[in-house]
Amino acid sequence: MKLTTKGRYAVTAMLDLALHFDQGAVTLAEIAKRQGISLSYLEQLFAKLRRNGLVDSVRGPGGGYNLARVPEEITVASIIFAINENVDIRKCAGEENCEGDTKCLTHQLWEDLSQRISDFLTNITLGDLVSQPNVQEVAKRQSLRAELASA
Repeated sequence: MKLTTKGRYAVTAMLDLALHFDQGAVTLAEIAKRQGISLSYLEQLFAKLRRNGLVDSVRGPGGGYNLARVPEEITVASIIFAINENVDIRKCAGEENCEGDTKCLTHQLWEDLSQRISDFLTNITLGDLVSQPNVQEVAKRQSLRAELASA
């Protein structure tokens, strides 16, 4: 399993939305500036996140994106799966054909690890992450840096 840039950026952008949950719609340009993610990349990610019911878009002046549910109801796993990332580390991707047409010697080990990774990500919500002091500290620094860059 390798979590790609796409997965990391999607979780980062969603956490940014969660940090600003009570402030109304957030533009992708604001997220891009705070997180150092290209706007066009965010547009691609948010199209998938919206199709999967994780964000809502708001059109017009003051528009942008909101979380579709409260941060405590959105798991990291749901974000990763929404953008078609995979946390399965088995070489055979569950087909049980790792060694020709049969399971390999370590198939069960990788299957168990894949399940643990999935369970771990399913049990962490954006609400959990927002409440972490280190996340709050980094978010304050990013917001200040973005404000100074705009001035």
